[in-house]
Amino acid sequence: MTLRVTQGMMHLQLMRNLNRNMAQMEQIQMQTTTGRKINKASDDPVGITYSLRYRAEIAANEQYKKNVDSALSWLDFNDTVLGQAGDVLQRIKELTTQGANGTNPGIALDNVKNEIDQLKTQLIEIGNSTINGKYIFNGEHFNEAPFDKNATGFDAKAVDADSGIVNYSIGASVRIDINFSAAQVFGNADPTGSGDNVFSVIDRIMTGLSDGNYSAVSSEIANIESSMDRVLSLRSEVGARVNRLELTQNRLEDLGINLTDMKSRTEDADFEKLLIDAQINENIYQASLSVGAKVISKSLVDFLR
Repeated sequence: MTLRVTQGMMHLQLMRNLNRNMAQMEQIQMQTTTGRKINKASDDPVGITYSLRYRAEIAANEQYKKNVDSALSWLDFNDTVLGQAGDVLQRIKELTTQGANGTNPGIALDNVKNEIDQLKTQLIEIGNSTINGKYIFNGEHFNEAPFDKNATGFDAKAVDADSGIVNYSIGASVRIDINFSAAQVFGNADPTGSGDNVFSVIDRIMTGLSDGNYSAVSSEIANIESSMDRVLSLRSEVGARVNRLELTQNRLEDLGINLTDMKSRTEDADFEKLLIDAQINENIYQASLSVGAKVISKSLVDFLR
């Protein structure tokens, strides 16, 4: 059975072909102007799932990088403050050694005591150090000063600061501690004044200097050295954490580059291919118009002539 092709069928098919060619040209134009081969989910249903996944991973990676930067800033500040505390303790040791000398007159002991008292105040200020408005030695209560000198009956050696851990997320299920408590730096709270808390030691030194008890002053030198060792140990821990963060930082940088490359391969358009396809589709469209003009130019009037 022969199929009868009418003029209307030819016109309809022509319009379909022209519309298809125009749609292809529009899609190529969209990819060229946006630089992406996926502009809506229907362009590549499988590719869009990978694209969204890569974008989510890149966003998470950027946040981890910011967390690492913040953690490094906090630890660097910790190292600076601990270094200051170490310098103060070193000076207290020198003064204590000087005060333990039995040949010192009373006025010399008073001068040593006064300077040690000033250094004690300096240690308290160090204990209240802040970064970005946060007290670094008060655990999770970083909005409160661990050594509140305005508190009733304030006694530095009796301060029991918060020991909560502050940590940063630097990867999927990976966290790192970035803080140290006042107890770790200055020793456990010691209301009785008989322990190794650095403020207890300083108070005993000043009492010995006031009483002229040289042996009592001399016996505290070992406790000062113990406090210095404690600070040095913490600085060593800071260094270890900084090294870990720097390695993590490098890994996150590499991961970010790889994720961006995979996202680019999934989303970005191939401009060279697009230019070729655009030229081919334009030629096809022009040819379609040329052939179509010959088809649709015929009408009933033409056949009646």
